[in-house]
Amino acid sequence: MRSPFLRFLTAIAIVMSIWSGTMAQSSAFDTSRMDRSVSACDDFFSFANGSWIKNTPIPPSQAGWGTGNILSENNLEVLHQILENAAKTKAEKGSNTQLIGDYYATCMDEAGIEKAGTEPLRPYLKRIDEIKSAKDLGPTIAWLHKNGVPALFNVYGDADAKNSSMVIVNAGQGGLSLPTKDYYLKDDPRSVEIRTKFVEHVANVFKLAGETPEAAAKDAQAVMDLQTRLAKASKAPVELRDPEKNYNKIALTDAQKIFSNLDLNGYLAARGMPRVTELDFEKPDFFAEANKMLTEVPLEAWKTYFRWELVNDFSNALSKGFVDEAFNFGRLLSGAKEQQPRWKRCVRATDGAVGEALGAEFVKQKFTPEAKARMDALISNLFVAMKSHIENAAWMGAETKQKALAKLATYVRKIGYNEHPLGYAGLVITRDSYVQNAINAGLFQLDRNVKDIGHPPDKTRWGMTPPTVNAYYNSSYNEIVFPAGILQPPFFSLQADDPINYGAIGAVIGHEISHGFDDQGSKSDPQGNLVSWWTTEDRAKFEDRANCVVDQFTGYEVQPGLNLNGRLTLGENIGDLGGVNIAYSALMKALGGKEPGKIDGFTAEQRFFLGYAQVWASKLTAEAERARVLGDPHSPPRFRVNGPLSNMPEFAQAFGCKQGDKMVRTKACVIW
Repeated sequence: MRSPFLRFLTAIAIVMSIWSGTMAQSSAFDTSRMDRSVSACDDFFSFANGSWIKNTPIPPSQAGWGTGNILSENNLEVLHQILENAAKTKAEKGSNTQLIGDYYATCMDEAGIEKAGTEPLRPYLKRIDEIKSAKDLGPTIAWLHKNGVPALFNVYGDADAKNSSMVIVNAGQGGLSLPTKDYYLKDDPRSVEIRTKFVEHVANVFKLAGETPEAAAKDAQAVMDLQTRLAKASKAPVELRDPEKNYNKIALTDAQKIFSNLDLNGYLAARGMPRVTELDFEKPDFFAEANKMLTEVPLEAWKTYFRWELVNDFSNALSKGFVDEAFNFGRLLSGAKEQQPRWKRCVRATDGAVGEALGAEFVKQKFTPEAKARMDALISNLFVAMKSHIENAAWMGAETKQKALAKLATYVRKIGYNEHPLGYAGLVITRDSYVQNAINAGLFQLDRNVKDIGHPPDKTRWGMTPPTVNAYYNSSYNEIVFPAGILQPPFFSLQADDPINYGAIGAVIGHEISHGFDDQGSKSDPQGNLVSWWTTEDRAKFEDRANCVVDQFTGYEVQPGLNLNGRLTLGENIGDLGGVNIAYSALMKALGGKEPGKIDGFTAEQRFFLGYAQVWASKLTAEAERARVLGDPHSPPRFRVNGPLSNMPEFAQAFGCKQGDKMVRTKACVIW
């Protein structure tokens, strides 16, 4: 089940690259993966990774392949063994072992899942079928939301963007099945093909649920028509990046005037949410259109849409036909050719449902106190470097610098795992039904979120589970978070050469620190409140420098006729640019002016940049690459390497690059 209430403004999505081989070299990078026929000054990504790119196929079950994937696969193997053992253990009810073991066991029970069919969804389908008039739509939507089923819009508790000390009700756009509004509205051949296939997919799902081919085809078109209307009223990904324009805290009575065809007090009561006098009504234009649709769209179309949202949401927990159909359509966007083995899907599902419990066992095996201490020291060094970069930013005035430094000083760091686990008291997981376990786990998290409303946020919580190969910055909490899953080789190793560690995990740390000062994070104060703390002059200078980054990345053609959206990817590109600069400065300070000897023929400075480039070595299917460009705020890996480094004179000096070389920009973009 989806959990729309967890929202983090920025996150570094480390889902690519490769670490193949045995890592026998003391430098902790594999020179055999390089392509020395390519000049480092023309295309550093290919220089560092070209041989691997040429010689390594993407596995048929993957949309892309690289370091993050390999590390995730390694972590999956560890989790797999943990879960297999837990599933065989007679554990105390409510213990971590019982929860993870029973959840995993029911997911692996394909015979039981096949026998159950869609029966676990029968109460939901019955409730939808009982809709008799337009007056029933609001209560039905509230009931669906209370049970974790997405429909039309999203309502959840989250920190008030302008008063981060309080969790308030947030209401935002929703209701779409395809990734973004553009998939419904663009007229290029690929978009038209995806829409055609989507309608076929919806019809196939309805047929699996028992409809005749004729009824399924009609209902599938009804879903497409309804969602297309929602798409026209929705904001695009690049519009969703502006926190100021997406903050609209208004009185509940004013929101009710916009959304007059749904009783908001009744909705909140049905959800078990407290009575409130105001809420963040994020997209008033969207709700105005949704309000019209509640009376203008035929009742039967709404019932069809609700059935689709229900079955689609649970499709991967249902019988093989539903799982296969979801994969068959999904590969149109991902390019993957085969489903991953059942055990891998079940490991991921268990991590998603009870990841804190599973992560506790993972940490015992894969994350030592020594690693945590070393990571803590690295972070401290990066903060010192960032402080220096702010102090030495010639374009920023003294008043703004003082406030920037104050914000930097209040950053919270979280490393490895949650030291204050919330636990799962009251969550019922049994060996009876996988679908019911998925429902129970989703409802448990929804209930926790609802109970947060009206209270200060619990800032000890994590937005990722310990085994996750990822990291993030949370603007509302002004925190940087690094799960144990990414704190493994090659991103981070106690045995690695310092330049490699600083180029790999150091740049990740710097990336997350930089997010507090990117186009979004720079609009929040030290307490995480959406407050302007810049002088007008300094803000204008920042925007000018940010526009340099926008222009640089907009100029990159990813596929013929498909360029990056520099505005959509701005925050992540600022994170990469700032991260690698800050990490390099931290390394130079750590070396203290000493020049370590060459390793594999490369200087310390060169090893830093190779360490950075090689953790981003990766390749994507054409389909996945296109999907990323259209909706993902992260640039594809090649541009995450060449883009930032081409702005750095330190890189040019390390490899002897000169003006006129492709890796030396005439107009360098510099922010932090």
